[in-house]
Amino acid sequence: MNQVFKTLLRSTVVATGLLTAAGVAAQNSASIGAATFNTEGELLLPEGFREWVFVGAPLTPHGLNNGKAGFPEYHHVYVNPDAFGVYQRTGEFPDGTVIAKELVLLQKGDFEDGSKNAPSGRGFFAGEFQGMDVMVKDSVRFKATNGWGFFNFGHHAPPYIKASRAAAAESCASCHSANAGKGMVFKAYYPVLR
Repeated sequence: MNQVFKTLLRSTVVATGLLTAAGVAAQNSASIGAATFNTEGELLLPEGFREWVFVGAPLTPHGLNNGKAGFPEYHHVYVNPDAFGVYQRTGEFPDGTVIAKELVLLQKGDFEDGSKNAPSGRGFFAGEFQGMDVMVKDSVRFKATNGWGFFNFGHHAPPYIKASRAAAAESCASCHSANAGKGMVFKAYYPVLR
């Protein structure tokens, strides 16, 4: 009788744990996201993105690209924390993920390649904020662009525009699709995403 009771108790504990985990996963999946859209379907500029998870700041300056870099600024890239938590557990960004890319100009350089001297040595250093692009994962809303919508809030100094329509597929989405792989995110350039 004692063995039956122990088996029943263990089964109850395991079942309760599984149900709780499933409930938490469903709740987390449903509540993930920092994207807010207005009634016209425009994405509102994310608030507080500089407090999100910072994943990196790649740089492809003109000085290293014969003066023709497609994106010569630093890209300060942030992911909303709840989506990043799911990514860490699963290796996939869930629907509701928002990736904010703030463009930051280089400080004026002392050398032809745009670099400058600093106490730490010669290098490239961040200057002023100069633009904002955002990716939002929503498999239904952005089915035509592999589940991601791309938004531009201006390539100029803040303040950025308050709301943005999704970019046409041939702009950002086509490059991400052709070059970033299945997940549409350039993970190779961010150690915390590899």
